[in-house]
Amino acid sequence: MNTTVDDRVWRTSVPIRFSHCDPAGIVYFARYFDILNGVVEDWFGEALGIDYHEMIGPRRIGLGFVSAGADFAKPGFMGDRLDFSVLVERIGRSSLTLKISATRSSEPVLQARLVMVTTSLETHTSVALPEDLRAAVERYQETCQ
Repeated sequence: MNTTVDDRVWRTSVPIRFSHCDPAGIVYFARYFDILNGVVEDWFGEALGIDYHEMIGPRRIGLGFVSAGADFAKPGFMGDRLDFSVLVERIGRSSLTLKISATRSSEPVLQARLVMVTTSLETHTSVALPEDLRAAVERYQETCQ
């Protein structure tokens, strides 16, 4: 798991709460995907300057995942504060492939790969990435290289 992240990459810190954990106090693997979606929502607004909720609401652009996977290096525990970083692996016609890393005090915890597709929430079919989203992601990707 490669967790070397350049200073230009957007990061956020997420507290691990009781609600994220199983009875052993370890993050339940499925809850990581909820956390990851929250990280992506924050990345949209803070790094891209795109309102995630406006995309789904007034603009009616779906931002669903067609593929989601994660490699878990260490368990996350209730009370941890995990640091997440987002890299853009690929920009497609109607999709974005994101690599998201999580660390605890520089120790790798997880590496996720998410493929998001833009869809019409009216027809439920894929649509091209909106131009403002494509431009923002391209700028971000260039900044991180």
